[in-house]
Amino acid sequence: MKNLIKSSFKKSQSYKEYREFVKKLADNNSTSGKDKSEALINYTLLNNRRMMRWDKTLKITQESYDKVVAIKDKVTWLVLTESWCGDAAHQIPVMNKMAELNDNIDFKVVLRDENEELMDLFLTNGNRSIPKLIMIDKASGFVINTFGPRPREATKMVNDYKSEHGKLTPEFKEDLQHWYNKDKGQNTLKDLTAMLSELEPIVSL
Repeated sequence: MKNLIKSSFKKSQSYKEYREFVKKLADNNSTSGKDKSEALINYTLLNNRRMMRWDKTLKITQESYDKVVAIKDKVTWLVLTESWCGDAAHQIPVMNKMAELNDNIDFKVVLRDENEELMDLFLTNGNRSIPKLIMIDKASGFVINTFGPRPREATKMVNDYKSEHGKLTPEFKEDLQHWYNKDKGQNTLKDLTAMLSELEPIVSL
């Protein structure tokens, strides 16, 4: 795992670089990842606008601010994603806004399809679900915790729908996007803030 983490760092981008990357993809009617279908290209176009909106409008609560600025140890927040992922477009701006509050947090973005071996270490129910945030303590080399692919409330919505209908429909996916828009990043913010209290490492690098 240590070598995979180091290898992914070499291919990582800052949030600013990632935003420029996604904007360039959108401007050129393209998308990240192996699948260059029209559907995923359209999702990239949409997600570029979503991230632009959240970058400008996201509000950090006082509780979250206090918890983030209290971090004294140097950590890396490494998030696996792709430009077409709707869940990621709503959540990564939240992660970045939090990381910006504390110089001890080094926020990095890597693409899932370029880091499949790393992704496979952090599957969700056997799936390569994104976004997946990996919190790494720099001094000890431990993975402190992971987050994703969705905040708890959205996860419950997805699981309940799958239990009743067997799979997610386009209509449900649209409803989920409406939920994200109405939520304004607050559930992601709340869950990440709570996670910062869980300091015990779970995986040794």
